[in-house]
Amino acid sequence: MRFLNLLQYITIRAGLACVMTFLLSVCYGPWVIRKLISLKVGQPIRSAEEVHKLNELHGGKAGTPTMGGVMILGSVLLAVLICGRALNPFVAVTTCVMLALGMLGFIDDYTKVKLKSSDGVSGKTKLFWQFTIGLIAGAFLYYKTQGMGYTLVNQPLSISELTFPLFKTPIIDLGILCIPFFAVIIVGCSNAVNLTDGLDGLATGCTITVALAYAVIAYLCGHFYMANEYLFIPFNPHAQELGVFLMALVGAGFGFLWHNCHPAKVFMGDTGSLAIGGALATAAICTKQELLLVVIGWVFVMEALSVILQVGSFKLTGKRIFAMSPIHHHFELRGWHESQVIIRFWIISIFSGLIGIALLKIV
Repeated sequence: MRFLNLLQYITIRAGLACVMTFLLSVCYGPWVIRKLISLKVGQPIRSAEEVHKLNELHGGKAGTPTMGGVMILGSVLLAVLICGRALNPFVAVTTCVMLALGMLGFIDDYTKVKLKSSDGVSGKTKLFWQFTIGLIAGAFLYYKTQGMGYTLVNQPLSISELTFPLFKTPIIDLGILCIPFFAVIIVGCSNAVNLTDGLDGLATGCTITVALAYAVIAYLCGHFYMANEYLFIPFNPHAQELGVFLMALVGAGFGFLWHNCHPAKVFMGDTGSLAIGGALATAAICTKQELLLVVIGWVFVMEALSVILQVGSFKLTGKRIFAMSPIHHHFELRGWHESQVIIRFWIISIFSGLIGIALLKIV
């Protein structure tokens, strides 16, 4: 009975969730991979006409099973149901966003496999559903948290007020406009993780770093003394429970990386990348550190910015800034080996996470 009493502590349940998802992914991963292979859901690779030299570097990956994100989503969901408090509003909305975007990604992956093409669901259709999911999540958070007790330096704080660790007071109150703003964050992060998922283990490793950083933030955000009296960050006792979800994602990431490291035996596909990005963005919003996501998730931001700059430059001047975007392909084409790109981007992601956490105590 004394052992069971330990389960009331968030740190114990978060640790158990992490171990559970890791073991599930490692132990049942081979079965999932065999199942995906039997279903012939191999990853289509863009032709040499489309990507030129990159096809030479990645052509051998054709046929590697995709949709491996179901492994991550399934293990995280199970861990949250067993170790977490699934009815906690923050945990519930983050889990629902993950599953909804995961379903959208699954349809996209299935379309690619069925048509044997790298083109899946059209970009406009995908954006429409991403924004719809983001708006629903934003509306839920805006109306559900009205009386949930956010405070900043012992003063009442609304979820619509934007904060940043360098400031002891809110930057701006968006009011009901926070709903579309939250949707933009969810859609942006979802697509950024999707763009990062281009090399073996790249997105997975960065996901682990970002999820771990936000698990620490969620714990601190739910601790009254640490949040209100020491760090001067938004406090909400309900946000602490997100630590279980985020640590489950960390464990699932490590477990998936076991099979996804170079050379990958399985890809997460849009099933995993869209879902993970949306979940991380929702967790950042719930902890009132959505702006800090730019720092902690810098690799994701860097990947998305490289695409925006590349497209914008080509349309305006007819010239390209990078050899290819997203930026990880630029370094590949400049002579970096795939493993070098992955590990160096992981290093950047680790430092970004550390910097983000350090910013919590600048003032």
